[in-house]
Amino acid sequence: MEWLFLILAGLLEIAWAVGLKYTDGFTVFLPSVITVVLMILSFIFLSLAVREIPLGTAYAVWTGIGTLGTVILGIILFDESTDALRLFFIAVILIGIIGLKVITLKS
Repeated sequence: MEWLFLILAGLLEIAWAVGLKYTDGFTVFLPSVITVVLMILSFIFLSLAVREIPLGTAYAVWTGIGTLGTVILGIILFDESTDALRLFFIAVILIGIIGLKVITLKS
C-alpha cells in the first residue's frame, strides 16, 4: 500500500509542478489555490509512504516521478526541448527509480 501512496504522491507532485506555471508567481487565484492543495496532498501521501519505505528511497522515487512527469508534460504542453542528451539523462533518472524500487523490495 505504501508504494501506491508513493506513486500517488509523485503524480500529485507532477500536477502541482505543472500548476506552478499557471499560477504566474501565485498572482492568479484559482490556479494558485489548486496548486497549493495539490502540494499539500502530495506531501500527505509522501508522509504515508515513508511509514514503511525508507526515507531516502521514498524521497528519491517521489522526486524522480515528479521530475520525469514534469519534463514529459513540459515537452507536451510547453514545447520544451527534446534534445537527445536531455532525454538520455531523463532515462537515467527512470533507471534509478526502477533500481531503487527493485532493491527496496528485495531487502
